[in-house]
Amino acid sequence: MIVLQLIVYCLLFTVMVRYAVRGGAIDGLYFYPKAVQDRAIEIGLTDRETMIRKRKVFMTEFYIVMLAALVVIIRLWNHVSDFKTAYMQALLFLEVMNWYDGIFIDKVWVGTSRFWILPGCEDIPYVQTWPQVLKKRGMLTLIWIAGAAIAAGIVVLFAR
Repeated sequence: MIVLQLIVYCLLFTVMVRYAVRGGAIDGLYFYPKAVQDRAIEIGLTDRETMIRKRKVFMTEFYIVMLAALVVIIRLWNHVSDFKTAYMQALLFLEVMNWYDGIFIDKVWVGTSRFWILPGCEDIPYVQTWPQVLKKRGMLTLIWIAGAAIAAGIVVLFAR
């Protein structure tokens, strides 16, 4: 059952990323490296204020949806009410999401799809190298150790 739930969670993650770029890849400019952002702004594809606003709006929606889904899966679907079990499940889901993002979203989807290539920015690398992916995902692994505690705390609150 956990494997099915992880698949559902990762599919939700993918849907959220696709939602972020519903008007085209330029809507997700904040996902790109700074060099790509600067060039896109320089050539007039968007402006910095619009990019920052879109990032704030999307990241707020993203964190709310992904946290709510995590709590629903752990508390309602799995009927977890104790902190230790909630923490271990939250950590599993967040770590799988982290590595899914780095490998399947960044390297596979973004790295192989023409959708993500911004006109006028074709000469700037926008996909992370494997060492960059491993470094970033390793750092996020540490962050999700704390994030899982927050999610587990929310699960326990809803159990009362």
